[in-house]
Amino acid sequence: MHSVKVGDVKFGTGHPLVLIAGPCVIESQDMVVRVADHLVELCGRLQIPFIFKSSYIKANRTSIDSFTGPGAQEGLAILDKIKTEFSVPILTDIHLPQEAAEAAEVADILQIPAFLSRQTELLLAAGKTGKAVNIKKGQFLAPADMINVAKKVASTGNKKILVTERGTSFGYNNLVVDFRSFMDMQQTGYPVIYDATHSLQRPSASGKISGGQPEYVKQMSMAAVATGSLSGLFIETHPDPPNALSDAQSMLPTGDMEDILRSIKRLQQAI
Repeated sequence: MHSVKVGDVKFGTGHPLVLIAGPCVIESQDMVVRVADHLVELCGRLQIPFIFKSSYIKANRTSIDSFTGPGAQEGLAILDKIKTEFSVPILTDIHLPQEAAEAAEVADILQIPAFLSRQTELLLAAGKTGKAVNIKKGQFLAPADMINVAKKVASTGNKKILVTERGTSFGYNNLVVDFRSFMDMQQTGYPVIYDATHSLQRPSASGKISGGQPEYVKQMSMAAVATGSLSGLFIETHPDPPNALSDAQSMLPTGDMEDILRSIKRLQQAI
């Protein structure tokens, strides 16, 4: 398997499980600084490699009325502040090929959203930046389909690729995680990540917004880690999820992160 190095953080066989975490979208500078401060301190204390995640824009929202974020100029400036102040790598989403170069000036990992995981021009643009690329598996794709998706990025000469499982849609307003998918996605040759919070979404289940079942994040994360196939865990977290402006019903309260991470550390030691 290819190992992927992002700053001082390494993904792949023989390296510690990496946490990718942060709020779904940038709501304000104060909020993301508060979340980053908590997660950096917690991961430092638990000796967990950490990458901060948040989006400057959310192009895929259920309703026209939904909050989409501050946009590229303001959002990337805030992410740059997080990167500088906390000395932590940054992951953020891109949605259009023309976003790639601008986002790459700040982000260490460019993330391809699940609904865009087959968009060839977007994948090529991300790969050409030379930054690491995290590709979310589309809810409509089989795990083995990610081999062809990863090859699109690799065709640019960029082998810094991560592939992320976030559930599969087998019916209306629900996602299912097949735990065989982690082993299947390893066949891409790249490190596999599990997106716990998005895999527990209930897409459009609450009318104008997506629902979710964050009460199962701990159990699902531990089950995924127990497969022995993961290089990283992706969790969206917010200080006050019920009042979050995006993914309010699926994000994990920041105060719950320590219990989950301690449980995962114990599980890894047992394995």
